Amino acid sequence: MSAQPPPPGHPPPPVPAAVQATVRELVDLSPVLTELGRRFTAAGFQAHLVGGSVRDALLAAGAGSPGVPGDLDVTTDARPEQTLELLRGWASSTWNTGIAFGTIGAEVRGLPVEITTFRADRYDRESRNPEVAWGDSLHDDLARRDFTVNAMAVSLGPDRTVTDPFGGLGDLLARRLRTPGSAADSFADDPLRMLRAVRFVAQLDLTPGDDVVAAMTGMHGELARITAERVQHELSRTLLNPDPRAALELFVSTGLADVVLPELSALRMEIDEHHQHKDVYVHSLTVLDRAIALEQAAGGPPDLVLRLAALLHDIGKPATRRHEARGRVSFHHHEVVGAKLVRKRLLALRYPKDVVEAVARLTFLHLRFHGYGRGEWTDSAVRRYVTDAGDLLPRLNKLVRSDCTTRNQRRAAQLAATYDSLEQRIAELSAAEDLARVRPDLDGNRIMELLGVPPGPDVGRAWRFLKELRLERGPLDPEVAEAELLAWWAARDS
Repeated sequence: MSAQPPPPGHPPPPVPAAVQATVRELVDLSPVLTELGRRFTAAGFQAHLVGGSVRDALLAAGAGSPGVPGDLDVTTDARPEQTLELLRGWASSTWNTGIAFGTIGAEVRGLPVEITTFRADRYDRESRNPEVAWGDSLHDDLARRDFTVNAMAVSLGPDRTVTDPFGGLGDLLARRLRTPGSAADSFADDPLRMLRAVRFVAQLDLTPGDDVVAAMTGMHGELARITAERVQHELSRTLLNPDPRAALELFVSTGLADVVLPELSALRMEIDEHHQHKDVYVHSLTVLDRAIALEQAAGGPPDLVLRLAALLHDIGKPATRRHEARGRVSFHHHEVVGAKLVRKRLLALRYPKDVVEAVARLTFLHLRFHGYGRGEWTDSAVRRYVTDAGDLLPRLNKLVRSDCTTRNQRRAAQLAATYDSLEQRIAELSAAEDLARVRPDLDGNRIMELLGVPPGPDVGRAWRFLKELRLERGPLDPEVAEAELLAWWAARDS
């Protein structure tokens, strides 16, 4: 079903009675909302379920799976101190960390609820921090929200009326993303809304209107006003959706990526006249698609580390591209350069250090498999592959398999079979040896006893020699390891 947005200056069509009835039923499924509505109404105040709560409830109803709205966001004409008083003795706990913005948090019978006073803010358009002002009108409160699909409200009073002044329901049905007013004004007030638009493309399968795309394209530089932490949060939420490709294409085409993740935009390299390398940008998006498919097939939750690595594994290619003889193109050591670029960019975006190091390590290792050839690796090489990957090995397996995007079916089948062979050898060696924890055959105490040295650098060097020996030859009997260590020590001193 599709619907056209209301013409400028005209009210949207009334909310159908069937929708009103559905929303009433959804609200009534939550005793907490019902009781909250009664408390506020009895005190002479309005209370409305609002924003994403209404949007998601309508989507769930449309999909035939109605249930209690997940996030309970309520707006009211009560001031924060009045809200606190109304919650006293009813909510098991309250918190006022957002009270400066009119928001009171509460927990009622295990359900978190956020209750915010109507707002009529003004923005200085130099930061994204508004000059907070209380409002008295639900309409005006909805008008300041980011998108029409988030500018709908349901009264928690007895009538359960749906308020939709900007045609959000029609946009939701048509899978259309619009702003309540001018998109340019909305994004000037809060540039983070442009990244939220990207996320909603992935999360809700919405298509942004032409004016939204034009405003994003013309104003992408305004993202520099937003803190790295907020940018990272939106980027991660986008990537963790089941199918983020269209959202990422919007992210790049509008120029937002130029500000947030310029290395991704840089992958759109001009293809050489002989077509000796594939479109690296399209390839990277395809690798992400394939990695998500493998992740979903394994039945696990969305994996941010794997998805970042799939998207960014080739970001070292633009800096390493070289034109060789006979029209060929090379990208020597792009995995080394790429790992450095990944580390620098993700740190700038304030990702946790463990995420940064994991993505950088996967980027560095993603080409290692191609040295396997037709299985020429020795057992020592397989041990090193597993040891270097460490606990990232399952992710590296998925990344390497996803990196095969050739359209040549014979070549694709050959690569898959080769990787099957490597995984089989890893499994066989793991059954015979503890590859997950490759350690020297002698511990530090025995090293010191044999060599007659105290704790210090010499013990570390001996430990590393024994680990290399373990990787090269596999597990050794203690007597053999001791003899090798003593021989190495004697040769070292001679």
